[in-house]
Amino acid sequence: MSEFKVTLNWKAESEDFTYPNYSRTHLWTFGGGIHVQASAAPEYVGKAELVNPEEAFLASLSSCHLLTFLAIASFRKFKVTTYTDNPVALVEKNESGKMFVSKAYLRPKVEFSGVNLPDENKIKEMHEKAHMECFISNSVLTEVFVKPAD
Repeated sequence: MSEFKVTLNWKAESEDFTYPNYSRTHLWTFGGGIHVQASAAPEYVGKAELVNPEEAFLASLSSCHLLTFLAIASFRKFKVTTYTDNPVALVEKNESGKMFVSKAYLRPKVEFSGVNLPDENKIKEMHEKAHMECFISNSVLTEVFVKPAD
């Protein structure tokens, strides 16, 4: 078993605590000491220039898939030279009318080098295995679709 911790800090910036006016800016501090300023998404009165929870959620899904894919490729003796993803998440209402991240589309583009190169079927199989083994994908209700980029 592994345990992970973060610290989240928020402080009021004014006396006005009405919905449109209170600050959504807060600080995430990760175990290694990295600090990230975060906010709500602009649609929810946040700051566009700061990371928001929806983007962070999508980044964690994509990052977990990447790391799992790299491990699988390494064990199979395929040398990955670049991996790029431009994922997209959709937020909508569920059957109960609650907002949730309903779908995430991962669109990885992977390049390999060396003498042992996987064919398209092997790459697809590795992406499927990475999706099945990814800790984050296994932890959420969001439908995750992996469609390697062309």
